[in-house]
Amino acid sequence: MIRCEQLSYSYEDYQYNKVEVLKDISFEVTQGERVILLGINGSGKSTLLKILNGLMMPEDGTFYYKEEAVSKKYLKKNSQTFRKEIAFQMQDPASMLFNPTVYDEIAFGLKHFEFDAIEERVQKWARLFKIEDLLKTSPLALSGGQKQKVLLASLLCVEPKVLLMDEPTAHLDPPTTGWLVDFLKELDVTSIIATHNLSLGAELGSRALVLGENHKLLYDGSVKMLLDDMPMLIQAQLVHKHRHEHDGVTHQHYHLHRWD
Repeated sequence: MIRCEQLSYSYEDYQYNKVEVLKDISFEVTQGERVILLGINGSGKSTLLKILNGLMMPEDGTFYYKEEAVSKKYLKKNSQTFRKEIAFQMQDPASMLFNPTVYDEIAFGLKHFEFDAIEERVQKWARLFKIEDLLKTSPLALSGGQKQKVLLASLLCVEPKVLLMDEPTAHLDPPTTGWLVDFLKELDVTSIIATHNLSLGAELGSRALVLGENHKLLYDGSVKMLLDDMPMLIQAQLVHKHRHEHDGVTHQHYHLHRWD
C-alpha cells in the first residue's frame, strides 16, 4: 500500500549549510498494518510523515502509494482521492482547527468530498467521540483532549484508508491518552504513528520503524523484539539513564520512557 525507496531529504540553514533530515529510508507498509515510527526529537519522524501525506517531496528517492509514484504531477491529477484516503494528524491539534464551530470542523471534509447526509454523519461522529454537547462551540476554546477528539472526528469521518499521526498524545492527560489508545486499537485503518515514547508505541502497533540520530532507518521489525534489544534501544536513544541510590549505594541503569 505504501512503499518508500531510498528517501532522502535535506535543507540549507541560514548559513547555507546542508542539514540532513532523512537519509536512504526504505520500507513498505501493507494494508491494515499498524506501524509505530520511533526516534528522538529531530530524527526526521515529522518530515517522513509529511512526505507520506504529500505535503513535502523527497530530495531523492521515491514514495509509492498503491504502486504509483507520488510526485507533484501525481498529486495534481489525483489530489481529491489522495487527500481523502490519507489523513494526517499533526503534532499540535490546534494548528489544524480553523472552522468557527466543532460542527463546521467535522462537516468541512464531508462537504469538500461531497458526502451525502452530512448532518447525520456529523452527529454520528460527535456521538462516537462524545462531543455532541460541543458542536456549537469554537474548537479553539476547547481543552487539549477535546481538540484532539474534534480533530480525529474531522479526519476519520471521511473514511480514510491510511491514518498518519505525529505524537498524538503530546497534549493529552493520562485518562484521555488511555481513551485514545483504546480507540485506535479498534480502528480498521492502516496506521503509521510517530512517537518518541516506546512504551506508548507498544500499545499502538505491532511493528516498529526506528529512525536514528543519523536520520537513517535503524530498525524495522516487531515491537516485541525491539523491547528486548537493549543495544538497539540505547543506539536509538529510546531509553534514558539516571542515578539511583539504594541502601547508600549509588548506581545507574537504563529505563524506558513510560506514558502511564
